[in-house]
Amino acid sequence: MSVSPVSPPSAPASAPAAPAAAAAAPTQTELLDFVRRTAADAELIASLPLDPEGRTWLRLEGPGGSEAWLIGWPPGTGTGWHDHADSVGAFVTAAGELTENSLAARLPTDGWKTLELTDDVDRERRLPAGRGRSFGRHHLHEVFNESVEGHAVSVHAYYPPLPQIRRYSRTGQTLRLEQVERPEDWQ
Repeated sequence: MSVSPVSPPSAPASAPAAPAAAAAAPTQTELLDFVRRTAADAELIASLPLDPEGRTWLRLEGPGGSEAWLIGWPPGTGTGWHDHADSVGAFVTAAGELTENSLAARLPTDGWKTLELTDDVDRERRLPAGRGRSFGRHHLHEVFNESVEGHAVSVHAYYPPLPQIRRYSRTGQTLRLEQVERPEDWQ
């Protein structure tokens, strides 16, 4: 609900009300700063219950209305190829090590099901504890814990809160859109 400010009694009735200050959306840099600070909170990281079979997560209060998560990764688990649609984001490994594979290519946002990728688009990053990155809209990647022994824990933030996640399959240089998930699918 929107509430209009009331003019003080001494102001003329026709005086325009001052505009309300709009909160600025957090930038990629601000999201990265947030996930770095949060990943350094040893007590918070230790509070995440870890499951030997599947990923675990805890919703966090992100900056400026962003969506934030603390995620536990058992050995050998990952996300598969996906993007975060119109959200920008950042993540940092808080414990263990994660690997991110990404594509250095601008993909069409809508209207396609299958793409043939060129040979020079693949990027791989190893992200030990304390390392992370930010990314822009439509960033396509997969993140996984390659360890066969230990959990990894990471902190993630997205703005605007995730409107959808698009999931992909990849065979060689062929990328195929498989599914579009929306927040109501995650309830």
